[in-house]
Amino acid sequence: MTTSPILPPSGLPLSPTPRSTLRRMPERAAAEREALYAVLDAGFVGHLGFVVDGAPVVLPTLYGREGDAVYLHGSTGSASLRAASEGVPVCLTVTHVDALIYARSAFHHSMNYRSAVVHGAARRLVGEEALHGLRVLMDHVAPGSWDHARRPTPKEQAATAVLLLPLAEASVKSRTGGPHDDDEDVLADAAWAGVLPLEQRWGAPLPSADLPGGRPVPGHVTDRRAPGR
Repeated sequence: MTTSPILPPSGLPLSPTPRSTLRRMPERAAAEREALYAVLDAGFVGHLGFVVDGAPVVLPTLYGREGDAVYLHGSTGSASLRAASEGVPVCLTVTHVDALIYARSAFHHSMNYRSAVVHGAARRLVGEEALHGLRVLMDHVAPGSWDHARRPTPKEQAATAVLLLPLAEASVKSRTGGPHDDDEDVLADAAWAGVLPLEQRWGAPLPSADLPGGRPVPGHVTDRRAPGR
């Protein structure tokens, strides 16, 4: 059985709501849904926030996107994750830091970044839908691994909670460029100002200590190291 992804109408923009409308520096907001997809697709670790028993909880979590939905997973033994799957409002954030901005004043130090904030209610998946969600998540985090590795057993599936979070209510914000110093600070030339880019890259694969010798690194692992992956 194949589960179809949630797909938005073609060209649908991000629809602002009171929660997803940027009020500070709205010029940094993106209106295109493709900008949301780009931020989510560039990473695989987010932070899921919600309230449990009157107290805020924020959990770092892996995610995978397909169409207009994000899949999350965790242990069925987690009380926090069970709470997040029971229809309570949740908020998923994903951030990429691209550079530190050194300004002439402490006030104008900043960073270049891309960030997405998704609001909604997560739904617990079961059966084939849950298995599909696990495949989407694995193919997002480690492309090619679902077809390479052993599939989850029924016992493993029973121990894993898979959640679906629609991307119906979301915002995207980013900063690019150099420092935005006050004119008087630029004229005074009181300090160095500029941009310190931050780059991330994959290292060389390290075989497991119990892996028999001679087994080559599979192509889907080496491909992960390619520029832009």
